[in-house]
Amino acid sequence: MEPQSWSVKLAEPLSLGRYHISEEYGFLLPNPLEELPDHYKPWMETANRLPHLIESHQLRAHVYKMPLLDCRFLKSYREQRLAHLVLAAITMGFVWQEGEAQPQKVLPRTLAIPFVEVSRTLGLPPILVHSDLVLTNWTKRNPEGPLEIGNLETIISFPGGESLQGFILVTVLVEKAAAPGIKALVQGVEAIRQHSQDTLLDALQQLRLSIQDITRALAQMHDYVDPDIFYTVIRIFLSGWKDNPAMPVGLVYEGVSTEPLKYSGGSAAQSSVLHAFDEFLGIQHCKESVGFLHRMRDYMPPSHKAFLEDLHSAPSLRDYIMDSGPGGCRTAYNQCVEALVELRSYHINMVARYIISAATKARSRMLTHVSPHALEDRGTGGTAVLSFLKSVREKTMEAILCPGDS
Repeated sequence: MEPQSWSVKLAEPLSLGRYHISEEYGFLLPNPLEELPDHYKPWMETANRLPHLIESHQLRAHVYKMPLLDCRFLKSYREQRLAHLVLAAITMGFVWQEGEAQPQKVLPRTLAIPFVEVSRTLGLPPILVHSDLVLTNWTKRNPEGPLEIGNLETIISFPGGESLQGFILVTVLVEKAAAPGIKALVQGVEAIRQHSQDTLLDALQQLRLSIQDITRALAQMHDYVDPDIFYTVIRIFLSGWKDNPAMPVGLVYEGVSTEPLKYSGGSAAQSSVLHAFDEFLGIQHCKESVGFLHRMRDYMPPSHKAFLEDLHSAPSLRDYIMDSGPGGCRTAYNQCVEALVELRSYHINMVARYIISAATKARSRMLTHVSPHALEDRGTGGTAVLSFLKSVREKTMEAILCPGDS
């Protein structure tokens, strides 16, 4: 279980283990559990049959028959993380089984009560988040084999077939590609403290390579995910009940609150990776973007959020680079920022293909099962996605240091 307090003396070196971050896997949970204790068999059996139950329109009836189970038999942090994934996946399927035109407005107590309890224990909201869908939702087919898409599978799935698997597993590979970059941040912070330019230069070079590897990993999305399936099938199961016209008042969690609660859907902004890179590189986003990005930190495991906050409080890399004047570290810093701009440009192109173009195609076909809400060009987190991403990229470009900056 995660400690309740995450205050860290910044005089101490940053240590990844303290924040549930793996040197090998980054923010991914290493070797996630695939089974819960026998007491939770009704949850696991339902979750393992989700695609079939949703597609045959049987999930809601199934959920209404589920027993109310006690969470106290979830002993370990890893069990709690799997329970959150399982309950979150069942919840998304239950709400969206009939599409965006007919969402379910009340989550039954047998699902709502344990889901909220596990969420409180973990410090996560009771909705499917990036740490469920991706960080906790992967396993190797051959435990001794490499971490590559042919040797990976998800633990829990939704409708969407191979495209759904590809979407999740490519994102797992993106997180894995970030691991050396996360290590480089810690090395870089320590190098600034020690005034070691050589160590800092090495850290910046490692960070740049990691960002470039992330872009290459992300490119695999085109090989494994069909844009039409993503847009018309997968996207709905990532949608939340905040800033969503399909559920303007939110969702009632029966037995928890009589008032509807509002939570954002899954979003790439819930990944800690780019937040960490932005904090280290000192990239300042506009007020509106910062508001959304910081709200997304409440959808991360508290230890990962604490890592970002401690990075923010660490000595400023940008100030150190500017004070040091021209040289190898300034060049390496700019190369990191440029690599991040390229990554964000690639992400924009991907969103244009998977959301904007796919929405246009869906409109032209006038699919009867796609509601008007589904045709809005919004991200699953509820943002006007293209303008948000372009603003974030623009502010990243502004961070490049010119010769006169000091």
